[in-house]
Amino acid sequence: MVYVGGIALQLRSQGFVVSLVVEKTNPARSEKENTYRNPSAATFKFRSIFSQRKINRKISTQGDFETVHAIITNKMAAFLSNIFGRKNTSVIGVDIGSSAVKVVQLARRHGRAILETYGELALGPYAGGEIGQATNLSPEKISASLVDLMREAKVTTNLAALSISYASSLITIIEMPAVPERELASMIPIEARKYIPVALSEVALDWSVIPKAPPPGTGRNFGDREPVPLPSDKLDVLLVAIHQDTISRYQTIVEQAKLAASFFEIEIFSAVRSVLDQDTACHMVIDLGAASTKVYVVERGVVRISHVINRGAQDITLALSAGLSVSVREAEAMKREPTNISAANKTSVNEVIALALDYIFGEANRVLVDYQKRQNKNISLVTLVGGGARLFGVVESATKHLQVDVVIGDPFSKTQAPAFLGDILKHTGPEFAVAIGVALRRLQEMN
Repeated sequence: MVYVGGIALQLRSQGFVVSLVVEKTNPARSEKENTYRNPSAATFKFRSIFSQRKINRKISTQGDFETVHAIITNKMAAFLSNIFGRKNTSVIGVDIGSSAVKVVQLARRHGRAILETYGELALGPYAGGEIGQATNLSPEKISASLVDLMREAKVTTNLAALSISYASSLITIIEMPAVPERELASMIPIEARKYIPVALSEVALDWSVIPKAPPPGTGRNFGDREPVPLPSDKLDVLLVAIHQDTISRYQTIVEQAKLAASFFEIEIFSAVRSVLDQDTACHMVIDLGAASTKVYVVERGVVRISHVINRGAQDITLALSAGLSVSVREAEAMKREPTNISAANKTSVNEVIALALDYIFGEANRVLVDYQKRQNKNISLVTLVGGGARLFGVVESATKHLQVDVVIGDPFSKTQAPAFLGDILKHTGPEFAVAIGVALRRLQEMN
């Protein structure tokens, strides 16, 4: 079953990691650290924020060795368990991006979503590349990276839900005549052929009617199936299609990672669930990913417009690498942490980042203005998520172009965690918006 913001698609086929850096290392160099050897032959170096203990595990790639550094709270899962107990079942949300895989483990206790552990692992090294680089890995390599991450993040459950990349789906709003739902169900597949470039037998297809106005005094969750409104001349229908090959690919990942995934969900709806509250205002969510930037306009919890900008955080890294004649790894470090920039390079780095953001937010502004003109409605707030939301000057650049209030998403605010982790979670939160959103949906199923 695939959930599209809560729409169930019936298919015919059935520890905290805070930051990561990858660097080449010489196997001859040895620090006095504990070494864990296991069949996967991948080496991670972790520093616990509790004990500052370092752990090494070997990663062998064609004779070279790479070390993945991460700041990880190895004892956090046990620490939280002592506080909150282990009475309820935990779930994990999995977000497989182009440059990294992320997991978030939650549990529901006393009506609250409790954060137990979370983690992120760069996929670049699994493709022979650098951290931050977009990849196109096989399901086997993705599942291997996911298993590595779950082990190091101390994930304790296999009850999971996965997000599906927006690029692997088709989402659009179509206009249909106002007819009874039974008749509408027979008409939509015929109309869908105009929008889907492959045979309908090759996709999982579903739809949901968007009401003209929400029922008075009725609250609901993001992505819940909308009731069919009272008859009028026309109806807006949210149409969603996912290729069966994509479903099969994710099923392979789930099987090889030995997860029990009850549904898949398109990442748009996961991101919206994690950063927006339930209200009737128009919001824009901008997800600054590695390979691309996704722009969503959300009204009353319904995604009205989705748009892809073919620029992302990876383009900034590559531009820095070329402009400053540094390695991709060094450029990625400069982009992520301003403290890694020398005084001589600071101006150049800021200019490269500003130029890339100007293009991205210029395109986003075009979407915003077009929507406001056509719908005669104002977008009141823009929320930034994704790894690019952590870039220096991103809020200022977005505000300059969009001329509306801009905030960085704080998805961890939907969960309960120790207060001393507040600053860390707020800093890393934008990258985990999708994983948290899909985990929250999975948690709802446990009720």
